Amino acid sequence: MTPVDHAPDPALLDEIERYYDAVPRAAARTEDFGPLTLFVRDGVGWPYYARPTLGHDGPAATAEDVRRVLERQRELGAPEAFEWVAEQNPALRAAVEAAGLAVHEHPLLVLGPQDEPAAMPELPEGTQVRVLSADAPELAAAAAVPHLAFGEPGTAIGTAGTAELPEVAAKLTAEGRVEQVARRIAAGTTAMAAATAGGEVLCAGQHNPVGAVTEVAGVGTLPAARRRGLGLAVTAALVAHARANGVRTVFLSAADEDVARIYRRIGFRPFATALIAEPAEPAEPAH
Repeated sequence: MTPVDHAPDPALLDEIERYYDAVPRAAARTEDFGPLTLFVRDGVGWPYYARPTLGHDGPAATAEDVRRVLERQRELGAPEAFEWVAEQNPALRAAVEAAGLAVHEHPLLVLGPQDEPAAMPELPEGTQVRVLSADAPELAAAAAVPHLAFGEPGTAIGTAGTAELPEVAAKLTAEGRVEQVARRIAAGTTAMAAATAGGEVLCAGQHNPVGAVTEVAGVGTLPAARRRGLGLAVTAALVAHARANGVRTVFLSAADEDVARIYRRIGFRPFATALIAEPAEPAEPAH
């Protein structure tokens, strides 16, 4: 991964850290573990993780602190996961790895108050991108697209396409996830954009504003529809919507440097490194 070539602006780093602490609280309760805070999902939706405690000024988290959180996550049946920004909490990685977790690095990119986004990229003929209302008929399909996209990681053209969308959309609807997204859109805490062609949703993503900061998240393109610039167009639409609604700072984390290069084309710049820790994959058995 391309390293950040300068120290992040501390004020911007703090702003994003406060955002990361605030967002889960709308749909999760918290449990205090001193230097670490565990977010526990309340109802349907995203299964949350543990993060460094905002404003903690005591000793840094130790491997034992991490193990206590892991034990509680197992009790709850929650994912054994931690998320944080490397530059904000540089000592946490050693503690997490000592507790047996694997750490994955993801480029964190930002459009700050002084950064100008690039113009919306040109779309393939017959394709439209728009921000969806809470009652949009495409909402269930838009919620389903990222699930299929992330099931086939990477940027290469894949197999899953519009034929698979109805089943995933029906599942998310039955689980109450589409209704949850609709409520968040109506409340102004989520905005979702979708790229459509011929009445089918091909790409979708969202941003989730808290005050003047928002994160673009979950942008995914149906694997069969990749390499058309749709993810970039959806991201640009989300940025435009955020800026039009008073957001000053837009940021996102990319899967890897290949994806980060795509986002840099519309004005995002490298800022820091997002870290995600989860159990290491078991070793392949010897043959």
